[in-house]
Amino acid sequence: MVSRRNLLGGAGLMTAAVGSAAVSRVALAALPEPVIQTRPDTMPPLAPPDGRPYRPVVTLNGWTLPWRMNNGVKEFHLVAEPVVREMTPGFQAHLWGYNGQSPGPTIEVVEGDRLRIFVTNKLPELHSVHWHGQRLPNGMDGVTGLTQPGIPPGKTFVYEFVARRPGTFMYHPHADEMVQMAMGLYGLWITHPKAKHPLIDEVDRDFCFLLNAFDIEPGSFTPKVMTMLDFNLWAWNSRVFPGIDPLVVRQHDKVRIRVGNLTMTNHPMHLHGHEFVVTGTDGGPVPKTARWPEVTTDVAVGQMRQFEFLADEEGDWAFHCHKSHHTMNAMGHNVPTMIGVDHRSVARQITQLVPDYMVMGERGMHDMTEMEMPLPDNTAAMMTGTGPFGAVGMGGMFSVLKVRRNQKAGDYSDPGWFTHPPGTVAREWAGGLAEPARGAGAGGTSMAPAAKPAEPVQVQIRKPQGGHGGH
Repeated sequence: MVSRRNLLGGAGLMTAAVGSAAVSRVALAALPEPVIQTRPDTMPPLAPPDGRPYRPVVTLNGWTLPWRMNNGVKEFHLVAEPVVREMTPGFQAHLWGYNGQSPGPTIEVVEGDRLRIFVTNKLPELHSVHWHGQRLPNGMDGVTGLTQPGIPPGKTFVYEFVARRPGTFMYHPHADEMVQMAMGLYGLWITHPKAKHPLIDEVDRDFCFLLNAFDIEPGSFTPKVMTMLDFNLWAWNSRVFPGIDPLVVRQHDKVRIRVGNLTMTNHPMHLHGHEFVVTGTDGGPVPKTARWPEVTTDVAVGQMRQFEFLADEEGDWAFHCHKSHHTMNAMGHNVPTMIGVDHRSVARQITQLVPDYMVMGERGMHDMTEMEMPLPDNTAAMMTGTGPFGAVGMGGMFSVLKVRRNQKAGDYSDPGWFTHPPGTVAREWAGGLAEPARGAGAGGTSMAPAAKPAEPVQVQIRKPQGGHGGH
């Protein structure tokens, strides 16, 4: 039998045994060996080595958790623990996660699978796992105090149920939920259909990721867990642009993207260059009569959305949350608007006292993308990332859909920047510019003042006489 260590060594994974005060040495030998992953790269899809076959998903900047088959039961092992997550090169966060990462690994199963999931708690407080969107016995729902006792530190609990319906789901704590989710504890769950499904099409590429938000002060490592709304880092799978990998596809591939939202606000997800249809939610597949074309779909708090499209337009297409402040990193909320303010005279005086003083915002904020502004150690720059034409001017919830004609099936490697055919790039106009035609009036005829009447108009009103209508 191929060991998990040998099976996954090429993907950069390493395995580690987990000690637990709740599990004896004999019992520990019966647990599936937990697999730990610390690299922030997008790992190749995990083809099922046993059990029912399916086309696996690709978790953006993440990976799929291996399992073992034990007498017809798929067994997984999750370890809740403190982790260090590189959110973008040069910036790391001290988070809580599963199996070495935040988010935890994606769990992939097939409709009808019998499941056994061991959860070891290596956090400093009680823990439990809620299987968001699953149909299961009430005692397996994972709500501390309501459906189960909390998992104490150092203990291992086991959850057992059947994957009853296909779809896109999540898992996350229901113990000190605000703190544990603010620290990054959650993961994706994909249940594939066991047979051809009338509402679930086969696709060539299947991507998934979670939306998350953090409040990490510049120069620090640990999120502020009491923040309600004013987050300064908006992330996909705990990564911020330019640390988010591209979604690489072959031209004419049918592509599915699955997105889950565990932040405290909604996110309108917008794809450039293509139209898509929303084909599923965490409630199940969307009936075909209820689908319509979109280029933006809103993913509300606690929701999953899966959408599909035909990648028929070559190029490097932006894909991002359309809330503009969600495409910036380490953004302060109390920065005054200084557009149009001439700082030159005051800046000269200030720089005599503060040599590193830098004017911000008098022409907008795009200048920040190219400034070598000194930042505290371990701080994500506000808007970074360089494309073939210079600074992209984006951060946070932003990535690129890379559609290539010659990309091989199953190849997810980055093909580099798109080579545009001659004459297809917007360019500076070198010809003359005609003076724009303007209306004679201040605002044209529609805005001209109305002509005054030649003579005053008198209006006389006569009241009816009597109490019964009058004449």
